[in-house]
Amino acid sequence: MERSFGEYFVLVIQINGKYTSKNIIKKILLYLITMRAIFLLLSALLFVNSSLIDRFENWVSEFKMNFDNHVVFERVFKNWVSNHKFIEEINSKNLTYKLGHNQFSGMDSTEFREYLGLTFILLDEDSEQSIFYNSNMVSKIPDSVDWVSAGAVTPVKDQGQCGSCWSFSTTGALEGAYFNKYNTLQSFSEQQLVDCDNRRNGGKDMGCSGGLMDNAFSWISKKGGLCSEADYPYVSGITKETGTCQTKCSNVKNSGVSTFVDVVPSSDEEMMKALSLNPVSIAIEADQREFQLYKSGVFTGNCGTKLDHGVLVVGYGYLEGEDFYLVKNSWSTSWGDKGYIKLGRGSKYNNGDGQCGMLLQASYPIL
Repeated sequence: MERSFGEYFVLVIQINGKYTSKNIIKKILLYLITMRAIFLLLSALLFVNSSLIDRFENWVSEFKMNFDNHVVFERVFKNWVSNHKFIEEINSKNLTYKLGHNQFSGMDSTEFREYLGLTFILLDEDSEQSIFYNSNMVSKIPDSVDWVSAGAVTPVKDQGQCGSCWSFSTTGALEGAYFNKYNTLQSFSEQQLVDCDNRRNGGKDMGCSGGLMDNAFSWISKKGGLCSEADYPYVSGITKETGTCQTKCSNVKNSGVSTFVDVVPSSDEEMMKALSLNPVSIAIEADQREFQLYKSGVFTGNCGTKLDHGVLVVGYGYLEGEDFYLVKNSWSTSWGDKGYIKLGRGSKYNNGDGQCGMLLQASYPIL
């Protein structure tokens, strides 16, 4: 404990390159001693052994956690211990999936939901231009599909502390459609959607306060395309807010959306047919504790249909006796299986609405 505790709370204060007075340093040392006492007391109250303390220290170091004061530290530590016990409990059951620590391990379910801006996603009944595709376009459903291996999927991104998941789902589907038509993998700008796709600019979405993929497809169609991520990089994950719409970048050539397809809901067959053509934007419920701490395997745990998060389905397959959909998230590679999750596939999930409600609201663009 002695060897690394100070790393978390060293408050070196300098003014014009010189250390502050001895009195201030004494106050800092007193603060450190107080924090150490709190940490030891918490460890005792929570029956935490030294090995677990070491793991917590490693987690703090790995994710570069900072604590503003002892109140924040106490809350994070309690949450982390609780989540650790939950992870061990679930993993001891030898289920089809495993949980593990990630950047959200120091949060309870409420804090997790608030941090990511998870909000209930409502279907826009007045959605423009959408069509239900003709199922006869796919004569035979492939046994498996993997758009990642095919080269149609950009690296996992990170939405940060902004409710912009809808924009990442939108760009992911657009990137897949662009790849399929032009054989070029182009990363598109989420920030442009966050800043510009709103009522002030002819859109319907709300930046860091949420949005809908179909709305974004419509906006891209109206604007004749979308800028590249390189020309309009993402910053809202750090600023935690919607920015001012920038108009200096030019749309990527031929990135305009002519229409978009709403996949027939509550049907694995229709979803698999759609996935044989393109990666698909979907909405899911992501506020469950097991989802928060998912690490690997096919997620078959309890997960409802209160849609609050936009993601991208990039394939489907079969693993160790379980059918699954491969889903790309926007919480960085630190979460899940390098940023992905395998959701259970089949009619047994939510009475046919899909695991986490993933079959209820799916769509993809046509260029």
